[in-house]
Amino acid sequence: MVGIILASHGGFAEGIYQSGEMIFGKQENVQTVTLLPSEGPDDVHAKFEKAVSTFDDQDQVLILIDLWGGTPFNQASSLFEEHKDKWAIVTGMNLPMVIEAYGSRMTMDNAHEIATHILQTAKDGVRIKPESLAPKEAPKAAAGEKAESAIAPGTVLGDGHIKIGLARVDSRLLHGQVATAWTRSINPNRIIVVSDNVAKDKLRKNMIVEATPPGVKANVIPVDKMIEVSKDPRFGATKALILFETPEDALRAIQGGVDIKTLNIGSMAHSAGKVAVTKVLSLGKEDVETFDKLKQAGVQFDVRKVPDDSSANMDEIVDKARQELQNS
Repeated sequence: MVGIILASHGGFAEGIYQSGEMIFGKQENVQTVTLLPSEGPDDVHAKFEKAVSTFDDQDQVLILIDLWGGTPFNQASSLFEEHKDKWAIVTGMNLPMVIEAYGSRMTMDNAHEIATHILQTAKDGVRIKPESLAPKEAPKAAAGEKAESAIAPGTVLGDGHIKIGLARVDSRLLHGQVATAWTRSINPNRIIVVSDNVAKDKLRKNMIVEATPPGVKANVIPVDKMIEVSKDPRFGATKALILFETPEDALRAIQGGVDIKTLNIGSMAHSAGKVAVTKVLSLGKEDVETFDKLKQAGVQFDVRKVPDDSSANMDEIVDKARQELQNS
C-alpha cells in the first residue's frame, strides 16, 4: 500500500488527518508532519524520515503538503530527490485531495499514478458561490511563441537602476513566509538569492527556482554577481526582493556598492559557536561584528519575520548576543 504523509505549517496536517478519518474511516500507513513555531528545517527533515520508516512499503510514498515553497515542501523535496522515480509530492493540500488519495489506494499501488489522479479532484474542490464570481480562464499563449530575447549589454531600462523592494537576511532563504507574505507585500518581479555557497549547489538552486511564486522570476547568484547587477542599467525596470543567507554576504554586497539602506532580518539558524538570542535568531562572534559594521555604514535594521509583525530592536539583540558570547 502506498504510504501517505500529510505535511503542513502548524497543526493543519493533523486537523485534516482527523477530518479525513471522520469521513473515510481510520487509515493505515498515513502519517502527519508538522512544522511548529519553535522548530526549524532539520526538525522537519527528521520528522519526514521517521514518518517514512513506519510505512510497510517505503518505496511508494505520496507526500501531500499545504504550501509550495515552504519549509515542509523544501525538506520533503530534499528526500524526494533520491526517490523521484517512485515517490510523489503534491502541494495545495485540501480535504477532497486527501479523501481521493485514500480511495485511490484501493485500486492503485503507485504513488505517481495516485498523484496524477488526485489533482483534478483537488482543483474541483475549490468552488465559489455565487458561481458568477468564478474567474474565466485566461487565454493560453499561442503555440510557438518566442521566449523573451536577451537584452544587449549597455541597454538602459527605466532609469537604469535596480529597485530593491526588500533586502532580507534569512538562512532559510526562499520559504513559505517569503514566497507568500513578503512577496505579496513587496510585489517584486524578480527574487534574487545572493549566496556564494548556494550558487554552487545545483540541487538547492533548483529547489529555490521551483519554490518561486507564479509570475515572479528567480535567480541564485554569488555576491560579486549581485554587485555587478546593481550597476547594470539593464535591470532598471526590475523590482527585486533580495535574499541573503548571512549578514556577512549582505555586508560584502553593500561594501561593493549595492544600495541597501534598510536590511530586513528574518531568521538566522543556530550552529556551533552561536547563541540563540530569540526563537529565530542565533548569532556568533562574526555576526555581531558584522552587524556593528553594517550599523556604522548607516544601514537600518527591520527585524520582522512577516510584514504584519512589529519590528524588534536590533541593537538590543546584538548587545544580548555579545554579552552571552563573552560569558560562554
